[in-house]
Amino acid sequence: MAQNEIEVIVYGADELCPSCVHLPSSKETFEWLEAAIARKFSGQPVKMTYVDIYNPPTEKASFAKKVIEEDMFYPVVVINEKVVGEGNPRLKTIFSELEKYGYIA
Repeated sequence: MAQNEIEVIVYGADELCPSCVHLPSSKETFEWLEAAIARKFSGQPVKMTYVDIYNPPTEKASFAKKVIEEDMFYPVVVINEKVVGEGNPRLKTIFSELEKYGYIA
């Protein structure tokens, strides 16, 4: 079982990514992901953070700027500074990354 809390950061924006018109919004994806992780890894410490790329907190500003400048498909899901999902993130990939840090389904 994971000993340390891992932070899952979802970078997104209120408006949809131009290439992601038929997908859920960044905020909806964040809420869906938060619920899915809580179910899968029940009772294990996961910190979920949503960052608006156009109004990020100072400590997240450099990556938010990178999302905009590199035209990444958002939402962008990051775990321990590793991008694990872009645009339409896959649960399997995100779960697999969390399992590398000792999370047990």
